[in-house]
Parts: sequence; structure tokens; C-alpha cells
Amino acid sequence: MFTGIIEELGKVKSFTHHSKGAVIQIECQKVLSDAKIGDSISINGCCQTIVRFDNCSFTADVSDETLNVTNFNKLKSGDNVNLERAITPSTRMGGHIVQGHIDCTGKFLKSEKLSDFYNLTFEIPYNKTKYIVQKGSIAINGVSLTVADIERNIVKIAVIPHTYANTVLNCLKPDDIVNIETDIIGKYIEKFLLVDNNINTINEEFLKENGFV
Repeated sequence: MFTGIIEELGKVKSFTHHSKGAVIQIECQKVLSDAKIGDSISINGCCQTIVRFDNCSFTADVSDETLNVTNFNKLKSGDNVNLERAITPSTRMGGHIVQGHIDCTGKFLKSEKLSDFYNLTFEIPYNKTKYIVQKGSIAINGVSLTVADIERNIVKIAVIPHTYANTVLNCLKPDDIVNIETDIIGKYIEKFLLVDNNINTINEEFLKENGFV
């Protein structure tokens, strides 16, 4: 689990496809300070496992599923990526609960500079917008962000200068594809509101039948 507070910008050293997925090697420093084989690390918001590392890089195996649901297929040598180590019991929860399980990809539309702040606009798949609310949390390329506004499937994010300067958000160009993880709380609420093995939902008729109306 992660918080969405990016610790370091890493750089893709190599990205090699093979028959069962791919292998990615990331150049970095800070996140290697206490690294061990098997540790979880977030790369652009996607939880990956360290399978090898040295004093200046680590390597992870990328599954076909990850390639299918993330923007990893767009990565190439030299690209910057957001990195975050998994949280520990003593970690401050500075962002929100981020699992590192990407729901979908979205499209970056534009950036607008307002004084020192930035408004970033993204297009999100319609079927994921039900999990996104104004002033709620969302992780974009692993960065914990607050939704400033949402209209249909267009989401606007207000970004503080520190976050903009220290993540790959400042590298985005129009039409770039980003990884999206919506807030897990909304997914649990949706699950709790389903009954009878997802056959019936809680509606007015259900409430009447159970003595609530």
C-alpha cells in the first residue's frame, strides 16, 4: 500500500518485452536506501516487485495484465517515472490510501498556470467517473491529488507548486496517457450497497420490503 506522496523521480534505464510480459529497469537512488528483493515499489502508481537491484537501479518483472491496463507500453528508455516505496506502520499518511492497482488509463488534456498553482485537466473513461467526486482523492501516475472539479468525464486537478515540480506531472503533454487509480473507499461503498450476490440493489422497493419506508 502507498500514500501517493512521491519520493523520487526515477528514470527508465531499459524496458524489454518478452513472451510473458516485460522487464523494466529503473535508475534511482533514494528508494534504494533500504531496498530488499521482494519489496513493493510504485512506478507511476503501479505496484511492482523488486526482483534485482544494485546501488543505482532496480529491476521489476511486468505482467501482461499490467501492460494491458497501464501506460507502461508507452514507456521508453530515458523517460522519468514517479517512485514511492510501500508504506510502513510508522509512515505519515500524507496523501490517501493508494493500492498501486491501476483501474484504467486516462488522457491528459491541458495545463493551466494560475499564479503559483496549476490546473491540470484529464479525460477519464465514463465507467470510472462514478468513483470520482469533487474534493475527493484520485491517484494519477501514482500522485495523490484532490479533484477540483468534474464534469461528465472531464476531471480538473489543482496542483500545488511542490507537487508539480517534483513529479512527472510537469512533463505531461496533451494526449499523453496516464495511469488512474480511483479512491478505494468508493468501491467498497458500492459493494456494500449491493445485496443478494449483486442481483438486487438497495432501492425504494427494497427499503419498503424491509420496513424502512
